[in-house]
Amino acid sequence: MAHGALWLHSRTFRSDAQSASGARHFVSQHLTEHDLSYLVEDVRLVASELATNAMLHARTPFTVSLEQRLRVVLLTVRDGEPSTPERVDAKVMDTHGRGLFLVDHTSHDWGVTEGPGVSKSVWASFVTRPARAARSELDSA
Repeated sequence: MAHGALWLHSRTFRSDAQSASGARHFVSQHLTEHDLSYLVEDVRLVASELATNAMLHARTPFTVSLEQRLRVVLLTVRDGEPSTPERVDAKVMDTHGRGLFLVDHTSHDWGVTEGPGVSKSVWASFVTRPARAARSELDSA
């Protein structure tokens, strides 16, 4: 398990048309399982964008990882293409080019990590709410 992770789930997908849907289902399932359903819509959107980028640009299998750390959920998509994605400013009539804009505005933070080997990981973080028990203790204090 990753250093500092409370839990971690990973799954590798083929580079095909069903993979973005599979990535959305994967994150929805695990966020709900860990009582983080309030994050599902945002994380699903970002997972879909990053999976689609991996399919369209890397054209390699890719791995989606979802982990919870203290106060944050981290979504990572690792593919077999070392080139770094670049955010572009799409024009009104453009039919593509808005993915990283959505990632930037939906997540708390995001970035790209190189390697290992011929690969990269694009990650996005999402802030979690305090657990109910912890909130109750804070409210009582």
